[in-house]
Amino acid sequence: MLDPKLLRESPELVRAAIAKKHLDVDLDAVLALDAEWRKQLTEVEALRAKQKAANTEMAKLPKGSPEFIAKVQEMKTVSAEVKTREAALVETEAKHKTAMLSLPNLPHASVPEGRTPEQNVTHATWGDCLNFSPVAKPHWEIPGFDKIIDFGRGSKVTGAGFPFYVGDGARIVRALLQFFLDEAVAAGYVEVNPPIFVNAASATATGQLPDKEGQMYEAVADGFYAVPTAEVPLTNFFRDEILDEAALPVKRAAYTPCFRREAGSYGKDVRGLNRLHQFDKVELLKWVHPSQSYDELEKLRADAENLLRKLELPYRVLLMCGGDLGFSQAKKYDLEVWAAGQQRWLEVSSCSNFESFQARRAQIRFRNADGKPELVHTLNGSGLAVPRVLAALLENNLQPDGTVKLPAALVPYFGRDTLRFG
Repeated sequence: MLDPKLLRESPELVRAAIAKKHLDVDLDAVLALDAEWRKQLTEVEALRAKQKAANTEMAKLPKGSPEFIAKVQEMKTVSAEVKTREAALVETEAKHKTAMLSLPNLPHASVPEGRTPEQNVTHATWGDCLNFSPVAKPHWEIPGFDKIIDFGRGSKVTGAGFPFYVGDGARIVRALLQFFLDEAVAAGYVEVNPPIFVNAASATATGQLPDKEGQMYEAVADGFYAVPTAEVPLTNFFRDEILDEAALPVKRAAYTPCFRREAGSYGKDVRGLNRLHQFDKVELLKWVHPSQSYDELEKLRADAENLLRKLELPYRVLLMCGGDLGFSQAKKYDLEVWAAGQQRWLEVSSCSNFESFQARRAQIRFRNADGKPELVHTLNGSGLAVPRVLAALLENNLQPDGTVKLPAALVPYFGRDTLRFG
């Protein structure tokens, strides 16, 4: 959520942010509603002050005196008006809150202009995209692939995008997750095992609501949402709390299954492991001092990159343009690995700085040197998501005998250096 003071004092700055993100937001309507809410609030507060003053005055008057009786009659009229105005204020306040939640975060000055993913900027690259086996092919075309990752039976049991992992398929998922978590802990993140359902307040705090309702699975009877990412429960760990400034940055890591409806997804980009409705991911999250948040973003990105290097996966780092930046994000890097079989890049991590946008919604603060509460900055990144990492490993390391040679970093976790199909 944006600072209301910023909205009132610098509306053109907010208007420019909306334009840079290419979002459709009626800022004039929000400003008008904000002005109306403040006007009504002022009027109600004035009437309440009048009531208080009258009560003080009446206490000094003899009960039953003409002056006392006249004041009682006057206050009955004022009291009725207060009730009417308060009811209107409550209604306007609800509309005002909804309107404020519709405003996106401001992009950082370093975010490039652009409307589409094609206008994202390649920030860095690592590895050789050409040095792979000539037998590389899309993972879903590898003979025996359906024996270790069974989409057909997953579709029967649940629906499309909910595969079974079997044998070496299940084993490699477990190995990757343990590797990701161990590396996160070694980098100073405290491991957390969070809930995988959250309430609406939690989803609102991180910006999933009211924005991504169509992408989340909801347990309607309970008002819970299945987590689209561990970012949501992790961020809310400190909701409505004040942290110790000396403890910043606080770093946490969590594995969860993630659930996304991925409405509107179709075509070759969703084949095989490229896009699932349920997938496994380790999330890295930081609560940091505002003065350190962009340094911490670069460190967060480095932590995610380190995993890809140890897995020997060529990758590129994209700095997202304004039009491809999320609603809540001030700046974001995407990490994409090269999949030799598909001959394309696959996103496996997003590393984002939200500045105080989420913290304001969640009221996560620290006490500064003056003893005053101040909003933290929140950052998160995937460290990493399993499916596309696995897709790249299968494609890039496919051997002529139909097995997959694993990178040295995974061998202690998997138990051998070769994955077999069937």
